[in-house]
Amino acid sequence: MTTELAGEAPLAKVKSRLKRALGPWGVFFEGFLKNPVMVGSIVPSSRFTINRVLSAVDWDNTKLFVEYGPGVGTFCQPVLDRLRRDGTLLVIDLNPDFIEYLSHTITDSRFVAVHGSAADVEEIIRAHGHEKADYIISGLPFSTLPPGVGPAIASATYRVLRKGGAFLVYQFTPRAGDFMAQFFKRIDKGLEWINVPPCFLFWGWKDED
Repeated sequence: MTTELAGEAPLAKVKSRLKRALGPWGVFFEGFLKNPVMVGSIVPSSRFTINRVLSAVDWDNTKLFVEYGPGVGTFCQPVLDRLRRDGTLLVIDLNPDFIEYLSHTITDSRFVAVHGSAADVEEIIRAHGHEKADYIISGLPFSTLPPGVGPAIASATYRVLRKGGAFLVYQFTPRAGDFMAQFFKRIDKGLEWINVPPCFLFWGWKDED
């Protein structure tokens, strides 16, 4: 037992040093290895994908922007750069390593990181003093989520969005559109080629009644 622990200690130090050297890429890669079903990709989204996804947002009227599965924050700073001064960016992730990393690296007072499930978004935003979200973005891999989780997330997202808000989704397969179509009547679609791999884009709108 003692020998095993002695062997593990140097290995842990090497992993820690490698993680620090790689910075956010190291954290992202470790998260992918731990749970590839939830992370979905080994490579963060390109700036072309980020700009295109966020281009549909009415930033002047956005008070609460929510992100599912922020990872190491690829979208976080671009959102904060655009968000109004009295707005809030609330991110939700099941991976505690990602939440810890973001909490230590993003010091903006408008930023809130929550360890939890996207399916519980209604309870989470209310616990932080909000009733509705203006926009919600997600890169969660709908096609590989456990049975029932994708529809549960899409349903909760539709309920918690304000009228006129939107669910912004970027994926590597078109299946996310199938989950969204059960709840969103109007879905705009796109494809961003300058990404690894190319990315399917969806904007599901909660239209006014």
